[in-house]
Amino acid sequence: MTLSVVLYICLILATGAERLWELTVSKRNAAAAFARGGVEYGQRHFPWMVTLHTGLLLACIAEVVLLERPFIPALGWPMLVIALLCQVGRYWIIASLGEQWNTRVIVVPGAKRVTGRGPYRFTWLPHPNYVIVAVEGIALPLVHAAWITAIAFTVLNAVLLVGFRIPTEDRALRQLA
Repeated sequence: MTLSVVLYICLILATGAERLWELTVSKRNAAAAFARGGVEYGQRHFPWMVTLHTGLLLACIAEVVLLERPFIPALGWPMLVIALLCQVGRYWIIASLGEQWNTRVIVVPGAKRVTGRGPYRFTWLPHPNYVIVAVEGIALPLVHAAWITAIAFTVLNAVLLVGFRIPTEDRALRQLA
């Protein structure tokens, strides 16, 4: 196993650890939302999202190791920068939404929709988190030329977001209007 593969696996494991931290924050925020009378939407598609995002990380490692994908500096370095910028964007979103940030779709009666703060001040970008997820789903695998994973995640993520998650979230957010 080359040094670049070992470092890539470390990157993916660090990303996985970061996702576990996000789930901890999400669980805390969900408990607070439910304590204030929050109602959850889209419970049926949520396990598919967890499976897809876990699968992304596992597939990144599997494709690089099993198919011996090379590190291509002209591709890998820019993709690493983009993947790291996605993390910055993700934290910007989490900070902007505060207690309302969650991996689930939970609406608290009487809560106000977040606007005018962070990326949510840009009305032309109604779901900035999903843009970041989509970009990261391409960039993270391509850090080490895992192009099959990048394509598969992008297609499956688009189906899940466009077919289920975004319509569910839009319906739920109308409750805050």
